[in-house]
Amino acid sequence: MENTLWDAVIIGGGAAGLSAGVVLARARFATLVVDAGEPRNGPAGHMHGYLTRDGMAPKEFLATGRDEFTRYGGTVERATVAAARRDPDGTFEIRLGDDRVLRARSVLVATGLTDELPDIPGLAERWASEVHHCPHCHGYEVRGRAVVVIGSAHLAALMRRHSPSVTFCPNGTEVGPTERHRLTAYGVRVVDARVTRVSDGLTLELDDGGTLTCDAIFVQSRPVPHDAVLNALGARRDPGSGLVDVDRQGATDVPGLWAAGNVVNPRAQVVAAAGAGGTAAIAMSSWLLERELAGGAAR
Repeated sequence: MENTLWDAVIIGGGAAGLSAGVVLARARFATLVVDAGEPRNGPAGHMHGYLTRDGMAPKEFLATGRDEFTRYGGTVERATVAAARRDPDGTFEIRLGDDRVLRARSVLVATGLTDELPDIPGLAERWASEVHHCPHCHGYEVRGRAVVVIGSAHLAALMRRHSPSVTFCPNGTEVGPTERHRLTAYGVRVVDARVTRVSDGLTLELDDGGTLTCDAIFVQSRPVPHDAVLNALGARRDPGSGLVDVDRQGATDVPGLWAAGNVVNPRAQVVAAAGAGGTAAIAMSSWLLERELAGGAAR
């Protein structure tokens, strides 16, 4: 691998990265996917909102994607990326965690993000099984059951679509009188006491000594993009969102560098991340082809 000048190195083997890999491999570009094996939805037992793949286990989805990618000649390497730089000639050097160095004409970063949960003991242990953050991914599965929502009035209202028993704990978030009235009129119970712990049986302990018991918990998580490679390569950030700025095709302001999926769009579901990866790959294919035409050499 170290002696190869890859047409494209894709960092991240989730929905965005593998979808991009399939497009590029089918276009007969030498494509390598470097994957650390820690997808955002890895802990979940199933995924939803992906037409024809609804309810599929994330692990099965990714295994199928890797098989498709390698069937078209792509290469997958299980590794982490320690450093990256762009050389004066425009090629990229990617240093892996084991000090191997890869060279590439173009790079797609599809490294996803981590959902940072509120600092409440007992939440993390139940993440993706009894504790969720996305009503579009997991709301239907708890329809009609008792739900507690922590930290997001909007999320509480969305969950009310699925259950007649929704309790909202602001836990420090501001809830004005108008919003409170709208929620209660919609059938959401508001409890102002803070949640201090989640214990067995999905019992939420409150700072006023009370407790709440439910069947599922939804929380407002904080997305933390895995954008270290994009930072190392000098990609510009959007001053409003704080995320790395990409155009509609996933291109950054660094020539030859693209990004797709949750690393630049935290709200993207699996199907949207896959679509973004495919879109970026088509743009990369055109970009690579243009450079070959300019150089007058067929590959």
